[in-house]
Formats: sequence, structure tokens, C-alpha cells
Amino acid sequence: MAAIGGAVEQDIAELTRKIDQLAFQMQYLTEQAQRAERAGDERAELLRDLSPIANQAFRMTAEQLEEVQEYVDLGDLLRLLKRLLRNGPRIEQMLDQLESASDLLGVALPLTDEAMGKAVLVLEAADQKGYFGFAREATKIADNVVTSFSEEDVRLLGENVVLILQTVKSLTQPELMKLMQSAIKVVEPVRLADLDTSFLALAKQMRDPEVRRGLAIALRFLHGLGSAVPSS
Repeated sequence: MAAIGGAVEQDIAELTRKIDQLAFQMQYLTEQAQRAERAGDERAELLRDLSPIANQAFRMTAEQLEEVQEYVDLGDLLRLLKRLLRNGPRIEQMLDQLESASDLLGVALPLTDEAMGKAVLVLEAADQKGYFGFAREATKIADNVVTSFSEEDVRLLGENVVLILQTVKSLTQPELMKLMQSAIKVVEPVRLADLDTSFLALAKQMRDPEVRRGLAIALRFLHGLGSAVPSS
């Protein structure tokens, strides 16, 4: 009898476990049904909210298509749609590049502002030093040169520019520059009214070795000048 009682208790325990399991499954199914019902209600509510917007968008699309139906063919739209679908990865790559360019521009703009600020400071300093004023006056000089010389003058200048540069080079030799500077220093303080040009005064000056040396240099210069000028 004890064995039979134990077997009955085991059967009852197994039956109870199965009933609990079945109740848990029923509860799970009930919850899933309730969730599905709530989701269905939410979808229905969303559709009700979107229906007016969709209808308005459809009407606007129809109106816009009616305006361009003379110029657009349905086949063209389909081909365009196909091309967009085929080139989807390429379009996405282009959008990525645009985003990268936008990011780069965002980084470069502050640097550009800083560079512009430094450029403004440099230009202000140059203006204060007079560079712009010098450039304006140099422009006036260039205008005067252009208006004062003809094309023929410029052509002749081009033909003789080598000779002119050689003459300037000779004039800028250190010895000649020192000689001209010494002559200027001597002549500057002398007034013509104080010069004694009498024969006796000139004869006295001829006793000075420096005067005779200067006269010899002047005579040599006159001799070279006379030989350079062709006789008529």
C-alpha cells in the first residue's frame, strides 16, 4: 500500500507540474496576443494619422506631374530611377566625399580667418611704412614715362640699351664717383660772385700743382670729347 501511495503522489506531482507549465504557456500566449493587439491598434492609429498626409502628398504630386506631363515621359522617369538604383553605391560615395569636404571646410575656415587676420596686419604695417604711397607715386612716374615717349623712342632705347648700361656702369665706378663727390664738395661752398677771374689771379693759380693736374685732366677730357665727335 505504501508503494501504491507513493506512486499516486508522484503522478499527482507530475500532473501539477504539467498544469503549472500549461498555465505559464497560456499566460505567455495571452501576453503575446495582447502585444499583437496593441501593435495592431498602434498601426491602425498611425495609418489614420498618415492617411491625410499621404492623400495631400499624392494630390500635390499629381498636380506637379500634370504641370510637367508635356515635357516628361514615364519611360524617362523609369530609366532615371533605374540609373539611380544602379549608381546607388557611387552616389553614396559622392555623399561621403561631400561630407568629408564639409568637415575639411569646417577645419579650414578658422585657419583661413587667422591667415586673413595676419594678412590684414601685414598690409596695415606696409601702409604705415609708406609702401602703398610709394606704389601710387611709382605708378604716376610710369604713366609720365609712357605718355612722354613714343614707340619710336622705345625702339631706339631698346637698340641702345647695351650702350646706355655700359655708360652707366662706367659712371658708377668707385674712382669716378669719388672724383665727382670731391668736385661737388669743392664747388658747393663757392659763390660765383666771389671768384676772381683776372688774368693775374689765374696765373697765380697755375702755380698750384693740383690746379695744373686738374687742368691736364680737363684737357685730356676735351681731347677725347673732340675725337669722339665726327668732324663736319
